[in-house]
Amino acid sequence: MTPLPPNSTIGILGGGQLGRMTALAAANLGYLTHIYAPEADSPAFDVTRFYTCAAYDDLPALAAFASSVDVITLEFENIPIATLEYVQRFKPVYPQPTCVEVTQDRLLEKQFAHSQGCNTAPFMPVNSAEDLAAALQQLSGGILKTRRMGYDGKGQWRLTGDEDPAMLWWNIQQPCILEGLVDFACEVSVIAARGIDGTVVCFPVTENAHRQQVLHTSTVPASISTATAQAAIAAATRLINALQLVGLLAVEMFVSRSGDVLINELAPRPHNSGHWTMEACQTSQFEQLVRACTGLPLGDTGLLTASAVMQNLLGDDATHAPLLQNPNARLHLYGKTESKPGRKMGHVTFLTAQHR
Repeated sequence: MTPLPPNSTIGILGGGQLGRMTALAAANLGYLTHIYAPEADSPAFDVTRFYTCAAYDDLPALAAFASSVDVITLEFENIPIATLEYVQRFKPVYPQPTCVEVTQDRLLEKQFAHSQGCNTAPFMPVNSAEDLAAALQQLSGGILKTRRMGYDGKGQWRLTGDEDPAMLWWNIQQPCILEGLVDFACEVSVIAARGIDGTVVCFPVTENAHRQQVLHTSTVPASISTATAQAAIAAATRLINALQLVGLLAVEMFVSRSGDVLINELAPRPHNSGHWTMEACQTSQFEQLVRACTGLPLGDTGLLTASAVMQNLLGDDATHAPLLQNPNARLHLYGKTESKPGRKMGHVTFLTAQHR
């Protein structure tokens, strides 16, 4: 397709920090943005010319929004599918609703990964107390996750196998998946991008460390072998092609002690573990999303620095002065007005010397 010309408008569903940083990247390429979100204090509203504050089931508001833009994308995968299908009547939506539907459901994700020849942790669907009892016995405990919603450790419970399934289910009462524990060496992620023409490029493999089930740091290059890195990139490429997804697909993976990669979760959007790309790559993940959705050529994902470490800033950790005393620090605060323990308020990326 002919790329959208400058001054075209990109509609973004969702007004959090990912929408905010996508809007800033769009502005650098000469595009306008229109943010649609139900929360009045959405951080993305601060950096866009147009915004709509309305519910995701407000059809008149959605129609007005979709009619005012040239293409539509999203900043998180839990937008209702009915919303995506409705606005798709007006303008192209990338990633497509069929892709998002798979990534909204942890069971469908796992089944999809297996259908493409990728390995995962062992898993079993859980739809009743009886299912949970059988799964706990077969997997000897594991991580119980709600199939839908949930992020940063929410909607997840680590089980030993000694729990009372009936009591657990009484408190949950929604479709879940029990995933067996994996003895992994590290956790990594790959962000793949796919254009409208089917071109795929991947960012370098990132090594991730979590604290209390929330991402703490992302480090590149990852401390894995070349063969494992190639396998991770190959898996992400295979998955985004199989979905025929236009946009970004973040693929979180476990690396086993033997160097094998196991697919953990998928996200069809910019990802927390890719924030370091804003300073350390030729093209950031946010610019790459804009390029993909507007029909522009995908950008080079090569590193500009020898290494980078991104650290999330949670709650009161998001303070200017101490961080900016480090000349290698690149600080991003998200404009959130209320600081809460564990809430992502910003991030900082520490860079090494640039390549010469």
